[in-house]
Amino acid sequence: MNKLCLVTAALALLCLGGIAQANVFDLGPGLTNLETVTVGDPGNAGDDRYTSRYGSVAYTYNIGKYEVTAGQYTAFLNAVAKADTYGLYNTSMDTEVYASGCNIKRSGVSGNYIYTVAPDWANRPVCQVSYWDSCRFANWLSNGQPTGAQDAATTERGAYILDGYTGQDGRSIVRNAGWTWAVTSKDEWYKAAYYDPRVQAYWGYPTGSDVKPSNVGSDGYTDPGNSANYRSGNWTTFNYTIGAPYYRTNVGEFENSASPYGTFDQGGNVSEWNEAIEQLGSDYAFRGIRGGSYWHLEVDMWAMADNWSRANRESTEFGFRVVQLVPEPSSLIALGGGLAGLLTIGRRRRITLGPCEKQNSEMLRDGSHP
Repeated sequence: MNKLCLVTAALALLCLGGIAQANVFDLGPGLTNLETVTVGDPGNAGDDRYTSRYGSVAYTYNIGKYEVTAGQYTAFLNAVAKADTYGLYNTSMDTEVYASGCNIKRSGVSGNYIYTVAPDWANRPVCQVSYWDSCRFANWLSNGQPTGAQDAATTERGAYILDGYTGQDGRSIVRNAGWTWAVTSKDEWYKAAYYDPRVQAYWGYPTGSDVKPSNVGSDGYTDPGNSANYRSGNWTTFNYTIGAPYYRTNVGEFENSASPYGTFDQGGNVSEWNEAIEQLGSDYAFRGIRGGSYWHLEVDMWAMADNWSRANRESTEFGFRVVQLVPEPSSLIALGGGLAGLLTIGRRRRITLGPCEKQNSEMLRDGSHP
């Protein structure tokens, strides 16, 4: 009996470990899965090159390998935005309305909206999303991707208690204890982008390099390494990596330009929201934006570059990625022991159970692109 329990517990731990490390999150039949990579080395030192010392994270977590795509966001909209109570859809996402959108289209009437995105746009990052849109997407993942109205069971409770908030302040809204999916914190984002566990040091750019990345390339381009989608030149010239109509490459297009942990496009493509409150006023709280975009110069990809914007602002430059908490080993052991106990009880009752049973302030001080 003891041997059986030990074997069962070991198998249970293997299964739970697989769940914790599972790096593909299924968004449903026919949809692009949400892939993550694991960021380990808990308790790493912060970046001591700057007084801010960003990048120290005390726990292991999974982070989106890519920015959340237009296809993934479309699945989200179809699940919870039939009426779209809190404005998860922006009409400027539609390229027929705004040329620099991400080509998500809406048809029908409120209460029966349907959202679609063309195949050649589905794997590009979503844009025109606010920080609150990003939080609602994370809550939806936390709740198991339910279908229904935007309420506590779908978008309003989870990692964040939103309860309908869509304003430009929201300073009291922070990540809840017990979270499973969330928008990246600044330190989580920074560590995944710049920290190299092999040398226990930080790079200047999120391509594993201190040399400015090249912005040459496009869809189908064979990447020589250290490349990103950003605008070269100066503030009066527009040398895009990829021009109209897309502007943004497919996520992961620069296949040889990953960060040391294996994330893509943390430099360029779209600027990504993070949880940090960077500036406070009497009636506003600006949230962090990181990584630059197709419209920004290379300086915004640099580790020292801090950007921010109103939390309710939506822009063609703004997107996001998510993080998933990896359970602590002690939690896995406790759960494994519990399963082993249940299996032992099941055996006594002659029930067969398997072990795994089924931007710079206001984005460049409002000299930014819309």
